[in-house]
Amino acid sequence: MTSAFVVSTADLPRAKVGGVDDPTVRWSGAFATYGGHGATQSSTIVYEIEPGGRLGWHTDATEETQYILAGELRMEGGIIHQVAPGSVFVIPTPVRHDLANTGSETLRAVAFFAAPMFTQSFDNAMLPPNVHVLGTPNREG
Repeated sequence: MTSAFVVSTADLPRAKVGGVDDPTVRWSGAFATYGGHGATQSSTIVYEIEPGGRLGWHTDATEETQYILAGELRMEGGIIHQVAPGSVFVIPTPVRHDLANTGSETLRAVAFFAAPMFTQSFDNAMLPPNVHVLGTPNREG
């Protein structure tokens, strides 16, 4: 990469994800950057969670930093934190955690990962595609 890479996240199509056996696990997200797609050493996800929804318990294979744009978030992973817009938090590897929208508006956030390729191992099977492991589009080669 020899120049800056810009992604208009407003136009980025989000994949809808949900838990196979838990209707509260429901969110949508998209990779804005990852290794070979605008980045060489990191990955970035934009995601939303509707009120009452959550990501689901999972463990990331790399450190994660998040910036909350809108909405209220309950982060659980060893300690419970209520997080508001404008907040930044870091989840070290390999802390198992869950993020839930506790507010009345859509939670919107950006997650930055310290690797160009990584996986996320979820406790619940996730739809689509009915698997426990998600991650960057380049994770399989």
